[in-house]
Amino acid sequence: MKTKIFYILTAILFCIFFSACTKVPLTGRSQLNMISDQTILSMSYQQYDQFMQKNKLSTNAEETQRVRRVGQRIQKAVERYFSDNSMSSELQDYKWEFNLVESDQVNAFCMPGGKVVVYTGLLQVAKDENGLAVVMGHEIAHAVAKHGNERMSQGLLVQMGGIALDVAMANQPGRTRQLWMMTYGLGAEVGYMLPFSRLHEREADYLGLIFMSLAGYDPNGAIDFWKRMASKKGDKNPPEFLSTHPSDQTRIDSIKEMIPEAMTYYRKSR
Repeated sequence: MKTKIFYILTAILFCIFFSACTKVPLTGRSQLNMISDQTILSMSYQQYDQFMQKNKLSTNAEETQRVRRVGQRIQKAVERYFSDNSMSSELQDYKWEFNLVESDQVNAFCMPGGKVVVYTGLLQVAKDENGLAVVMGHEIAHAVAKHGNERMSQGLLVQMGGIALDVAMANQPGRTRQLWMMTYGLGAEVGYMLPFSRLHEREADYLGLIFMSLAGYDPNGAIDFWKRMASKKGDKNPPEFLSTHPSDQTRIDSIKEMIPEAMTYYRKSR
């Protein structure tokens, strides 16, 4: 408890004295962000390229095309939403990419800059394009809301004394690289991923529903999708997706409350 209080007070001091707080695009929530977009995107693209070199793309053309079709529809929806809210500059350096990777893991992620990966193991749970839109909208929401930047900043603050990322890379490259891997879940050697907070998850659920609705996908499908994910908790090897993405009745109830608003965007898209 003392550690948590110390972290909160320190974060507040950083926001006040070092102007390290920014606003989450679209929701307006204040967040700790010690890393420039240029720096985070440069690292993201580098790490993403390394990930793709080590992993095998799916050879199933139909499934690959389905992932890219859903991704591109959500991309256009996100860009439209940002444009409507006079925030297109937030996405100007994005280099969108959508790939299906061979793996039994029930997982997906979106790196900063729009680098989206879906694992083939997720397709059975997603079932169709609408299910894919739930996952991809949620993961893209994490990226555009800069949740990874926020977690990386928290890691720099708590684990490395609040030093700047470029200084950390120069002085402690191994430790900084491990922090990055933990933040974005790309390092198998690390073994785990820093969890998103409940606040991040709710924010990603909210924005993800809006994005999928604007893309023409029915947000009501999110309820069935998360029920299917929740049922995986009983498996001997639950999905990695569930290690950082809670899938319980609380989330489902929360999504039910969000759906009426999301439906207003769905009707506009029809």
